[in-house]
Amino acid sequence: MARLYDSRKRILVTGGAGFLGSHLIDRLLEQGHEVLCADNLFTGTKRNIDHLHSHPRFEFLRHDVTFPLYVEVDEIYNLACPASPVHYQHDPVATTKTSVHGAINMLGLAKRLKCRIFQASTSEVYGDPSVHPQPESYWGNVNPIGPRSCYDEGKRCAETLFFDYHRQHRLQIKVARIFNTYGPRMHHADGRVVSNFIVQALRGDPITIYGEGQQTRSFCFVDDLVEGFVRLMESEDDVTGPVNLGNPGEFTIRELAEKVLSKTGSRSRLIHEALPEDDPKQRQPDISVAKEKLCWQPSVALDEGLDRTIDYFRKLLPELAAA
Repeated sequence: MARLYDSRKRILVTGGAGFLGSHLIDRLLEQGHEVLCADNLFTGTKRNIDHLHSHPRFEFLRHDVTFPLYVEVDEIYNLACPASPVHYQHDPVATTKTSVHGAINMLGLAKRLKCRIFQASTSEVYGDPSVHPQPESYWGNVNPIGPRSCYDEGKRCAETLFFDYHRQHRLQIKVARIFNTYGPRMHHADGRVVSNFIVQALRGDPITIYGEGQQTRSFCFVDDLVEGFVRLMESEDDVTGPVNLGNPGEFTIRELAEKVLSKTGSRSRLIHEALPEDDPKQRQPDISVAKEKLCWQPSVALDEGLDRTIDYFRKLLPELAAA
């Protein structure tokens, strides 16, 4: 796929110290760009960007996107928001503010600078879907007043704002709907299923399965996702999204637990707890649009991705215990 922009750009990545943001920054620096990372470190961590502090084209700014930001950049990737239930339910009002006020502030900045802006949306906009797999045309089945609503509805509202700015102000927008992503630099205590299972297995703790473990998820390795981000940002002006980015390979939660046990050699036992409220029973992306418009599809199989993620946590857990 031909790149539309070949010159060096100064790029703002909000939420850049997070799991996805830090990998995206690595990729942008590899491309030769300058990167300004803005993060309030609520869920992001300096550990994810420690290797970049001596990089001549990297700059870190501690900032909360619910407040306006006045900088000069050529592009904006808006990734700032807690993305796991443990974190986004910790302060649900702040989560909604981050999605909505953060979108307004970053869209206002993009409008002033007349630059492209990317929104990291989520498959959670589909809620507990009645359509499977989920295409971008599906409007979703979301509970607006449940415990997950701060995130689900916050992201839905952010998408609304992006498209209204596009229609009203002719802003160049790119909206990606991210499905379950995993890989190195995931937070060890974020409550997501891949990191949960790996950490529990490596520690020898019981592996917690909610319900019978028959609910399904599709797991995309972070390198594949970042490739999708960059391709979407560099796509033609009329490709606004939303575009599903995820791996259509579907696995039950129990299958994932058994894979993790096998790969770690753990003797952890499986225990079952009640399903959380509004937990989706199925989640699988239809990536037809990404294939057609971006020539993108994931290439890292779950087995390979899990091996790389387990290696990361094997090294991380002794460091956390010693800290």
